[in-house]
Amino acid sequence: MSSGNQSVSNVTSELQYQGVLERLLFSMLITVPCCVFLFINGTMLFVLRSKPVFRETCRYVLLYNLLVADTVQLALSQTLYVVAACRVMLSYPVCGVLTFLAGLTFVISPLTLVVMSLERYVAVCYPLRHATIITVRNTGLAIVLVWAFSSLNIIIRVVLLLQFPFEDLHSLQMKDFCSDVAMRLGSGSADYDKGFTCLVFVSASVVIVSTYVSVTLAARSASTDKASTQKARNTLLLHLVQLGLSLSSTMYIPLLTVLYRITTRIIFVRIQNVLYIFIIIFPRCLSSFIYGIRDQSIRPVLMHHLCCQLKVGLVRPGGHPELFMHL
Repeated sequence: MSSGNQSVSNVTSELQYQGVLERLLFSMLITVPCCVFLFINGTMLFVLRSKPVFRETCRYVLLYNLLVADTVQLALSQTLYVVAACRVMLSYPVCGVLTFLAGLTFVISPLTLVVMSLERYVAVCYPLRHATIITVRNTGLAIVLVWAFSSLNIIIRVVLLLQFPFEDLHSLQMKDFCSDVAMRLGSGSADYDKGFTCLVFVSASVVIVSTYVSVTLAARSASTDKASTQKARNTLLLHLVQLGLSLSSTMYIPLLTVLYRITTRIIFVRIQNVLYIFIIIFPRCLSSFIYGIRDQSIRPVLMHHLCCQLKVGLVRPGGHPELFMHL
């Protein structure tokens, strides 16, 4: 009997060890690329503020705003992931601040893509009026309106949250891991979030598709610059892809809900980590790759800063920098 209990105890300890080891492995596999993407995004943000031509060109100003939102969103998502992986239970106020800030930046991305699409539309369809309509001042005003609209959404969510009877709770300490779903404490909040998300993404899709169709029709005109029009069409198509990737992140929770019901816990955790990489992380880092590599003005500056950082990291104190000149 004692031998049987010892055997069961050993198996249980081994399973617990495997669970901790697998969780640690997944955390490393997710955290390392996330840190790399955050580094690339940070370098891209530095590049966009390093030269006057980037600070004074409207499309680069909009790109900077998009990157700020994506970088903050990525950092917050990874923070919540690490907190959950470490089995840390936050309080409702702390979780509310993190999720609401993530919700703020989540809405910024599609709205900024809409403004960027409209800028390309004006550049192709009204080239003579582009310089007077798309100014740095008007671009700054558009960015302020985007942040104001997103902030209004957060204010409404806070008002709906305050209607929840927190006094009935024994403690403000959460019994589940911090997430956006965990902060939907009432049916009103859940319904509002679904309706608002649908409104934003449907409206953004309509605007981007409309500008793409308008630019395509303008390409048939003999008076337009074919090369410029084709480049604008490709840019708008990329905006539509980015919007689709951002929209895919809204399917993360529903997919997990379905998988939780039809799979075992260990398989569910593994699939959850894979979905987190492809649905949450990748869409937040594509802007740097798309614009940094595609844009002829940004690419050399971005590669210069990335390569310089690599050389500095490779050269050790007391080493010989000339050995790394060709890396």
